[in-house]
Amino acid sequence: MLAEFDLIRRYLMPSQKRLATDGVALGSGDDAALLIPQAGHQLAVSVDTSVVNVHFPHDAPSFAIGHRALAVALSDLAAMGADARWCFMALTLDQRTFSNDTAIHSWMAGFGQGFHGLCQRHAAILAGGDVTSGELAVGVTVMGELPAGRALTRAGARPGDVIAVTGELGGGGGGLALWKRGERDLEHPLLRRYLLPEPRLAAGVALRGLASAAMDISDGLLADLGHLREASGVGAILDKEALPLAEGLEGALGREDAQQAALSGGDDYELLVTLAPGDVAHAQHQLSEQGLALTVIGQCTEALGVQGIAPAHHAGWQHFNEGTP
Repeated sequence: MLAEFDLIRRYLMPSQKRLATDGVALGSGDDAALLIPQAGHQLAVSVDTSVVNVHFPHDAPSFAIGHRALAVALSDLAAMGADARWCFMALTLDQRTFSNDTAIHSWMAGFGQGFHGLCQRHAAILAGGDVTSGELAVGVTVMGELPAGRALTRAGARPGDVIAVTGELGGGGGGLALWKRGERDLEHPLLRRYLLPEPRLAAGVALRGLASAAMDISDGLLADLGHLREASGVGAILDKEALPLAEGLEGALGREDAQQAALSGGDDYELLVTLAPGDVAHAQHQLSEQGLALTVIGQCTEALGVQGIAPAHHAGWQHFNEGTP
């Protein structure tokens, strides 16, 4: 097996020339990276860890593992309305799962392709990281920028604001259900939503100055709405029939289970936002230019709690309580 630094150089790190043009004064090879933020901007920083058989299946393609590990971290920047700039990766690689060095090279090549492909689409760059041995896990720290004072947060929703979501819901939960049934075709729209989610960075930027509050949907709509309601001190009325269901979800699971996946399935990585009613049309127009829908699903209220949804639907994805994918 190649040594740690050989793996990093061969499959993970961009060229020094590219690092120099992307705000990295000093990249991999020293004890820390040196970054150059833009003047007048704030840094948005978030970290996510993806663990085998907790956040992704052990037999998922390495391309999808690399893509997904970065996507779920970038989704947090999208929720803040930040542009992605830099990321750092801590990869724990289980050497026992590979039969020989050729298998390791193949896995790392796919992983790097998935990770860097998403980096390039969102103008982010891997500025440093670490590779070690143990149970397969990927820790990703992302850093983004936005003009000072323009960040979207969870705490700005007001009674009377509408509640809306980008894109479609339930695809992550639906894709996991199909994977457990043995479906392996990554061209299936639900499996793509589960293993190859797309962080809504451009949508987050477009919603700056329009959304009163925002967060990404990672643990399920209701669980994440609960976090937003708590931070803002509001309640909510939801219209279950207005939920935009992911392509193929109802056909795969049936209407009732499809709605349950949309409410509590998790792994959707769409944006949950609140807006003043008068800003909805403008926000929808902004996102339509990206080919992305913004669907109104409810309204914020003064009365705390959630109306319109049965209590049994309120559960969301909980770490340490879920079975393996």
